[in-house]
Amino acid sequence: MDRYEAVIALVSIVFGTGATVAVAAIIANTVLKLRKVPQVDLVGMQQVEARLERMEQAIDAMAVEMERVSEGQRFTTRLLSEKAEVVAQVPVREKAEARSAS
Repeated sequence: MDRYEAVIALVSIVFGTGATVAVAAIIANTVLKLRKVPQVDLVGMQQVEARLERMEQAIDAMAVEMERVSEGQRFTTRLLSEKAEVVAQVPVREKAEARSAS
């Protein structure tokens, strides 16, 4: 092997090793970025928790109001059905007399 062949072999080894190290470093960097766990913003999480708590309270308040509305609806329906039963029991003659008296 002459002098030029040795230089070419040495240069090839040096650049080949450098290229291999560079590619390995890029791959290692990419793997580390993929494995990195994102940092949690504690202030943001506290704001989200506070907002969810307010939403929960608002939904509970709406549920209470809806129960009140439905109770009023049941009461009104019961009163109307009782009134209809009473009106149905009154003879027709009394209804006519009540209208003419007014």
